[in-house]
Formats: sequence, C-alpha cells, structure tokens
Amino acid sequence: MEKLKLIDYEDPGCGDLYATPQKLFDELNSEFDFTLDPCALPHTAKCDRFFTQEVDGLVQDWSGDRVFMNPPYSQPNLPMWIRKAYNESLRGALVVCLVPSATSTAWWHDYAMKGEIRFIRGRIRFDGANGTAPFSSALVIFRPLDSNA
Repeated sequence: MEKLKLIDYEDPGCGDLYATPQKLFDELNSEFDFTLDPCALPHTAKCDRFFTQEVDGLVQDWSGDRVFMNPPYSQPNLPMWIRKAYNESLRGALVVCLVPSATSTAWWHDYAMKGEIRFIRGRIRFDGANGTAPFSSALVIFRPLDSNA
C-alpha cells in the first residue's frame, strides 16, 4: 500500500493546509448531510468525525459514512485519496470530493470520471490562502452502489 506523504504543518505556504470555504461546505452539507471529513486538521475539520494525517484516513474504514473530502492536492497524495474515495463508495460510502479540475491527469481518467462531476464556476478562495486558487475546481461525487444517496 502506498504511504501518505506527510504535510509540513510549519510551512505557511503549503497549499495542503488550506481549508474549504465554510459557505461552500454549508451548501454541500445541506444537500448531503456529511458525517466524516477524512482529510482534516483539528481546526479545519468540517464534520464532528474527522481524521488527521496522524490517524491516516487512507487506512480507515469509511463504509456507511457520508464523506466530504478536500484532500491534499500535493503529489503523490491526491491520486491516493481519489482512489480511496472511489473504493470506499464501492463499500457503501457516499463521498463528495473537492478537487482541482485536472482533466488531463491519470487520476482524473482512472477515478474521477467514474463519479458524478460538477464543475465549480470561477475559482475558489480557500480559507487561509492569500487569493483565489490558480486552478479551476470540481466536485466529484461517488455514490454508493444500490443507493439513492
């Protein structure tokens, strides 16, 4: 199994530390009623139940959860997280992923295209960032099999 690349909490310029804007999360949460944030810091967690990098959400069970995932965008982390999200949907989780709209990447074609894709208009300003993201974003929604979630 691939290992999570640890994030340097001391690096203020590390984009992996930027949090999802609360307004965006609230809009999604009203639709999906999330129960788990698997890629969080204690101060950025969007759900009561969350995993930090010390707990390593990549090795935890998400089945049965309604997951909001804003994964670390650094390499090799992002491909591992999107694969985990897809695989957990096969085990019964609903997973909504906030990711860069990176349609030319292997992870996009291998996993994102298996989900429902919603492109976000404009560029997101992540909490903690000095400006808007330098890329477009999308939501990739993996619904559990045999479900109306």
